[in-house]
Amino acid sequence: MRALLWLLTLAALAVGLALAARYNDGYVLLVLPPWRVELSLNLLILLELAGFIVLYLFLRAITHTLRLPEAVREYRTRRRRAQAEKSLIDAVRFSYEGRYGHALKSAASAHDAGYAPGLAALVAARAAHELRDGEREREWLQRAGSHETGDGDTTIRSARLMTEAELQLDAYHPAEALAALDALAAGGQRHIAALRLTLRARQALGDWREVLRLVRQLEKYHALSREQAAPLRLRAHREILRSLSLDAAALAAYWRELPDAERHAAHLAAEAARLLIAAGDCLNAQRIVEDALDEEWDSTLLATYAACHGGDVLGRIAQAEGWLKQQPRDAQLLLVLGRLCRQQQLWGKAQSYLEASLSVQPSRATHIELAGLFDQLARTDEANRHYRAAAGM
Repeated sequence: MRALLWLLTLAALAVGLALAARYNDGYVLLVLPPWRVELSLNLLILLELAGFIVLYLFLRAITHTLRLPEAVREYRTRRRRAQAEKSLIDAVRFSYEGRYGHALKSAASAHDAGYAPGLAALVAARAAHELRDGEREREWLQRAGSHETGDGDTTIRSARLMTEAELQLDAYHPAEALAALDALAAGGQRHIAALRLTLRARQALGDWREVLRLVRQLEKYHALSREQAAPLRLRAHREILRSLSLDAAALAAYWRELPDAERHAAHLAAEAARLLIAAGDCLNAQRIVEDALDEEWDSTLLATYAACHGGDVLGRIAQAEGWLKQQPRDAQLLLVLGRLCRQQQLWGKAQSYLEASLSVQPSRATHIELAGLFDQLARTDEANRHYRAAAGM
């Protein structure tokens, strides 16, 4: 439609000019002795227009000819840039496809062409890492660092440090990874992904107090769900308790500092109680187990309850008999009562509790406990019978 309108406009203009020229009787006289030329005014106008067009085209041709070398250089530059851009895109695609050899080659081409050299170096470093080529990995990371500072472009710095930290963690070098993450934090770049990597590094280094702090921080930012954070917290508490295993007072103090919800975790309470018993603090171990069982019943804690010899054995028996009223069919509780009564040399009660435990759920531990009891009472035949029963289970 637009072309048709232009055609109609040009046709109308041509008709108008033809009509105007028809009624133009003017002429032009050109005198150059001894010559004399007489031209119509219309012809002169046409000649001037034609001359202007020819001169314009001639000048344009000269200009284009003079600019031809620069145009060729610009074309070659655009072509190299397009090829480098394609190489970097191919490198990223090959990396996601798992074709790390091709990714390394394409990233090197993009880097050599000068297209986003810092980013290309990081892609190459990651590809070399996947190929287990440590030498080339270090080389490409150094190149990425040089581009970071060489041209004043600091946008690649965070990416380089994050990449270096992740690769060092994958290579089981947590100290080097933590150094990169500390450098990142020193520049004010502390985000969720960096906190996750820091958590992994602290776990590998065994810095469990810092692990606890990071878990709480990630949970606060909703980067870890409660289900994901719980086992990490439990592991950290367990490792910290083990590091304090030679100091009963420090163990007890640390346990008191824990939030109530974490103190009532059965596995953690059992670990703390075992460590306190090993450190000679049966009283605090007893309290830990009793508090945990009062909050939520878990028979696995009962074995620890009977492991402490000495102290207030009668108090533990009374407490266990109170639990028995609520859990009359708990075989583990009956076994623990039998052990406690045996410690206190209450032979008859010990035998009745152990036999009751066997009637609820036979176990090797109960048979061995009964055999030991009958050995103490010099009832050899019965002891041997229970030893044989334990061996057959």
